[in-house]
Amino acid sequence: MTTARRGSSVQAGNPVLLGVAGLAGLLLILELVPRLGLVDEKYLPPTSTIAAALADEAGDPAFWTALSDTLVAWAIGLAIAVGAGVLAGLVIGSVPVLRALTASTIEFLRPIPSVALIPLAVLMFGTAIESTLLLVVYASFWQVLVQVLYGVADVDPVAFETARSFRFSAWARIRHVLWPTALPYVFTGVRLAASVALVLAITAELVIGSPGLGQAIAVAQSSDAVPTMYALVVVTGILGVLINLLARTGERRLLAWHQSVRGEVTV
Repeated sequence: MTTARRGSSVQAGNPVLLGVAGLAGLLLILELVPRLGLVDEKYLPPTSTIAAALADEAGDPAFWTALSDTLVAWAIGLAIAVGAGVLAGLVIGSVPVLRALTASTIEFLRPIPSVALIPLAVLMFGTAIESTLLLVVYASFWQVLVQVLYGVADVDPVAFETARSFRFSAWARIRHVLWPTALPYVFTGVRLAASVALVLAITAELVIGSPGLGQAIAVAQSSDAVPTMYALVVVTGILGVLINLLARTGERRLLAWHQSVRGEVTV
């Protein structure tokens, strides 16, 4: 038993070690490629130069202001999208006629790229944070809505009818039958929406010029501060990783009772 546990622990640790080794290898390649003259340092600075620029940015209050602006836009947009997506998904999914009436509309609107709304956002709000929120909410809303609709459709009709036969109120049926079934889908939608919201927040700041990391990246690029530009891009990547890790951790903890999470932990 001890040997088996040790073997399983080593296997469980391998992906993490391999991931760290892969990242270290990438950083080494990015350090060597420009120094060997394979790529002009003007376009791809070495890793050490980018790290130095990142350290300089960390000491600049303007960097933290831009980071705060991005996180605020991300958080507000995500909260609006999750609230609207869950509510709309529960209502539409619970009423078959309403779902049939809205199916074509949803399939028409959902594939529209959020960046296509940039001219509309600029026309309505200029470079204010509302422009970023419009794009973030639009892109994130569909991630949540579709997952909630899948969750509602996955409810066992026998269980739902049993609750109805026992004269459960509509709210009780939603709370005790529909919601527990749909909750894993909701968390999947939130996790997807969290990543999409970050992408759209930075894209809006980059293209529209709203305050945030995207705007800082555009300013660094236009002023030929290439190491700073790469340093800010690295920050956005770190943010994406942290958001995904937090979303997964929260999903595992809040759904510890669910079979899908219990099975994942056991494996």
